[in-house]
Amino acid sequence: MKKNMGTLDRLIRTLLALVFVILIVTKVLTGALAIILGAVAVIFLLTSFFSFCSLYLPFRISTLRKKDESQKS
Repeated sequence: MKKNMGTLDRLIRTLLALVFVILIVTKVLTGALAIILGAVAVIFLLTSFFSFCSLYLPFRISTLRKKDESQKS
C-alpha cells in the first residue's frame, strides 16, 4: 500500500474525527446521524493512521508533497 496522504490531510481528518467523537459522546449528535458520523470518524482515523485513502486511487490523487514522498516507507 503506497502512501497517498500528506501531513495536513492526516491532521484535518484526525481533528474532524475527534470533533465527531466529542459531539457523539456529549450527546449533541444522536440517532442515525451519530451512527453515520461515528463510522466516518473511524474511517478518518484509520486512513490517517495508515496514510492511505483508497478513494484517492481511482482519481490518482496524492496529497503528499515531494519531500514527503522521498521519506515514505
